[in-house]
Amino acid sequence: MKYWFTADYHLGHANIIKYCNRPFRNINEMNRAIIRNHNERVKPEDIVFHLGDFCFKNSSEQRGEGQRIPAKEWERKLNGKIIHIKGNHDKNNSTKTIIQNMVIHYSNMDIFCVHNPIDYNPKYKINFTAHVHNNWEIKEEGDIIYTSETECIILESNLINVGVDVNKFMPRTFEELIKKLKRR
Repeated sequence: MKYWFTADYHLGHANIIKYCNRPFRNINEMNRAIIRNHNERVKPEDIVFHLGDFCFKNSSEQRGEGQRIPAKEWERKLNGKIIHIKGNHDKNNSTKTIIQNMVIHYSNMDIFCVHNPIDYNPKYKINFTAHVHNNWEIKEEGDIIYTSETECIILESNLINVGVDVNKFMPRTFEELIKKLKRR
């Protein structure tokens, strides 16, 4: 069993192709490519942490008589058990996750996972985020915590974008994401 991290699939969201300059001719091509890439890497027994914006409520790809495709139907097309962390588009779709953020402990590290990098947690050296699409892959952030009037602690965090726009439209393992950080 492997653990995978990804975000910003935006399945069924036609305008995301234009907004993020995604290399697809249309929504059907994008949906098929993301599903194919996902399933080529992820096995049925794997766990996938999807950090928000899984699918679009008003999908332009329709099923039958104008019926929209719900999140559960998209999930059935994808390998692995998907754990959803809520993104800004997920409040309007049928993902129905209650997870706003989470901390995972992996490879002797605690990693804070959240959709929007604005909500990163400076207490953690590594934050997996999304939302910014192709704006950046890795970003360093620092916060000053005042412990008294004369003393402070400087906390530095690495924000790693797990979104598909900077990850060849496929999920990544923890090791792949950390390797990116080390190359930087």
